[in-house]
Amino acid sequence: MKVLVINCGSSSLKYQVLDMTDESVLAKGLVERIGMDGSVINHTKTGEDKVVNEVPMKDHKDAIAQVLAAIQDPAHGVVSDMAEIGAVGHRVVHAGEMYAESVLIDDTVIKALEECVELAPLHNPPNLLGIAACRELMPSTPMVAVFDTAFHQTMPAESYIYAIPYEYYEKYKIRRYGFHGTSHKYVSERASAMLGKSLSDLKLITCHLGNGASVTAIKNGKVVDTSMGFTPLEGLVMGTRSGDIDPAIVTYIREKENLPLGEANNILNKKSGVLGVSGVSSDFRDLEAAVEEGNERAALALRMFAHRVKHYIGAYIAEMNGVDAIIFTAGVGENDISMREIICSDLENLGIKLDPIKNKVRGQETVINTDDSKVSLLLIPTNEELMIARDTFNLAK
Repeated sequence: MKVLVINCGSSSLKYQVLDMTDESVLAKGLVERIGMDGSVINHTKTGEDKVVNEVPMKDHKDAIAQVLAAIQDPAHGVVSDMAEIGAVGHRVVHAGEMYAESVLIDDTVIKALEECVELAPLHNPPNLLGIAACRELMPSTPMVAVFDTAFHQTMPAESYIYAIPYEYYEKYKIRRYGFHGTSHKYVSERASAMLGKSLSDLKLITCHLGNGASVTAIKNGKVVDTSMGFTPLEGLVMGTRSGDIDPAIVTYIREKENLPLGEANNILNKKSGVLGVSGVSSDFRDLEAAVEEGNERAALALRMFAHRVKHYIGAYIAEMNGVDAIIFTAGVGENDISMREIICSDLENLGIKLDPIKNKVRGQETVINTDDSKVSLLLIPTNEELMIARDTFNLAK
């Protein structure tokens, strides 16, 4: 079976076509500037150069139509007819408490996702638009929703309930949901394979470190805690997000700066994190270059990021009464050699020893701990598209 994976943003769309007989990627692409002038589709058939076409696309239906045309193109396509696509897997950010695993999409699922729009106003609407467009253009093809929040639904109440009046949870479902679940699930399964042990016998800490970042504690195959909360704002210091702060800071800044409604939220989500501290960039490569030039605020921003990751690792070791492996993944986790060194430094008393020679690697699945480390340290490139394709294949077949 061939599976089409769709990941819709507000003005962009990423896609892949995978052959599930061997899980190979046949083609992938990116549609940009949907609904704007200069909309473009970038399409790459595996083994060939990227093809870029500027095509007017007024909405997500137009974008999906261009994707379907690209994958059927006589010169650069990978299917001769859409009947070869056995199912479509959609990345959906938020499912609230309704779904703890991926699900075949029907009208009931659509209604549930619409009810979650207020929990993820930036993400669920474009996800729904992509699903609607695919259902209209491919009415007989099974559709599957794969949720960022689903993997975290095994958390116990003491991990997900906030210490605010309980009625707000009952009335508005204000609780910790967690995100990046598809990535955390994928790398935990890969860690199990690399270690040759069942997930049910492992205590893992997965560190998804990118512009958005989160740490998750996985005990016996189930999530027991995660750093992101009601929204992706909570937890680690991130590229532009503040992470954990004293809630009183919000009202204090709002009053001092006389901010309009919503601006404090905008500041914490888009102007904070390592960007806000450094004043340089949200890109860790830019920050490391600035450090080389003697920029102290850039150096501080990087130390703060590492400090918060280390804080969560320590907390989760205590919470699980130990850890068998710590996994680094996503853009920073996979590629930033020095950041992994900083995070793992001075943790020897916890049995964590990074091998500086083994650590000199980027984007490659490998073991980076010393031989005498009691805790395994693993670098595992994430593959959310493959995880979505697997769930889609298993449900659709």
